[in-house]
Amino acid sequence: MQTTLSPSTDASMTPRDRQLLAHAPYAKANVPEQYLRHIVDYHRKEQPGTILVDTDARYLYYVLPEGKAIRYGVAVGEEAMAFSGVARVGRLAEWPDWVPTADIQARLGPYPARVPGGPANPLGARGIYLFVGNKDTLYRIHGTNQPEYIGQAISSGCIRMRNEDVIDLYDRVKLNSMVVVLPPGQSAQAEAGGRWRG
Repeated sequence: MQTTLSPSTDASMTPRDRQLLAHAPYAKANVPEQYLRHIVDYHRKEQPGTILVDTDARYLYYVLPEGKAIRYGVAVGEEAMAFSGVARVGRLAEWPDWVPTADIQARLGPYPARVPGGPANPLGARGIYLFVGNKDTLYRIHGTNQPEYIGQAISSGCIRMRNEDVIDLYDRVKLNSMVVVLPPGQSAQAEAGGRWRG
């Protein structure tokens, strides 16, 4: 598989993004190189504009034309709590507030009923909300205030990205775009002669 490191750019950051992220305590978190943003060959059948999440490999792909994709490193939910299947982007939000569910309050709380958006918020800089039909699944692709966990399965089911990566993805994705989340054991990374099976 051919990969090219995609240069990080803050071109898509708003003045508010720059202000909120300027002094974030996690700004210097060390993320392994393979989980930084890359342009990669993509040989699966999904159409351009589709998001595919490979939970086993901890990658999210944004499918581009001509057999390419942008590959981002992610942290995914622990197997028992993670969403898998086909969804659509039902809502997009910048610096979303976080409303912890009763389940999260019971497992991890206590938290306030609503945590306002900002660099300390667990949802980070952007929220991409996954719907099935017209129903919110309560699963999100979102930023994080813990980028050191990118590449791991530790979250409560959602798909976390570095803030600069979720901003980049947010600027590309459209409402109603398809999102495919592969279940554990069905990695898109399975290679045969440098090409993916899928």
